[in-house]
Amino acid sequence: MNVAVSAHTSVLLTETIDGLNIKTDGIYIDATFGRGGHSRAILQRLGDNGRLIAFDRDPSAIESANSMIADKRFSIHHIAFAELEDVAARLGIANHIDGILMDIGVSSPQIDEADRGFSFMQDGPLDMRMDTSKGLSAAQWLNSASLDEITFVLKEYGEEKFGKRIAHAVLEERERKPITSTLEFAQIIDKAVPVKDKYKHPATRAFQGVRIFINGELEQLEHGLVGATNVLKSGGRLAVISFHSLEDRMVKRFMRKMSQGKSVPKHLPVMQSELDEGKVLKTIGRAIKPSEREIAANVRSRSSVLRVAEKL
Repeated sequence: MNVAVSAHTSVLLTETIDGLNIKTDGIYIDATFGRGGHSRAILQRLGDNGRLIAFDRDPSAIESANSMIADKRFSIHHIAFAELEDVAARLGIANHIDGILMDIGVSSPQIDEADRGFSFMQDGPLDMRMDTSKGLSAAQWLNSASLDEITFVLKEYGEEKFGKRIAHAVLEERERKPITSTLEFAQIIDKAVPVKDKYKHPATRAFQGVRIFINGELEQLEHGLVGATNVLKSGGRLAVISFHSLEDRMVKRFMRKMSQGKSVPKHLPVMQSELDEGKVLKTIGRAIKPSEREIAANVRSRSSVLRVAEKL
């Protein structure tokens, strides 16, 4: 399969690489290779003895890494980052990793390729799977799910307040004929939403919700954060870029929880060392958002947030 690689700009690139605090002979994981922008920047900072292991569950992303395979410091695995801990154990690098990067969500090439089904602006098959080799497509699910299931996904993962109206419209439409294309789904949403946001396409939240559900993205993130924390060495850095409030809240809460010590009743006399028990991470700085210059150059970066933590 020939894959046309779209022009792709990695979001918060400088800030992320700085946050990882790269050591020239360190071992790093790019848990979401995409089109390799972050990986290439990491390799530029690594010396001859450095090592970079990349993951991605998108076959197109794996194929786009072919040009980098000749670099002996680099390897890539067709796998979801939720399995990061298992892979690190198999490779014998658990607790030896100096930094892990996660760039959460759909990539620009996935959006730009109409046949992937992520975009409500282009017509294509309603797929939305990041790994096209397994699982149900969005069309298969929408044409078989119940009213309550669709409503839940749109409201819970898409934060769509008109989720039930859209779900009813989906069931009505599929009684006439199966919903198979992105524009069909977008038009159903447009007709069902009674109040439009002038700053957002009416299909934005619904597409987000279905995509997150189809790919199990929140579950992947939860497992990936735990796995990354477990395999980092002391002093290793975890850098996570997210684009939606659901993801960012999960990252923020996880890092906060891992940076808090043992919970004890107020005013109970305990030593500081006892309070520090259970602390696994410390957050590095505040959440970082893109500059106005970056947003002007790449409008898709506008909702991105970078959070960095260090293993204690």
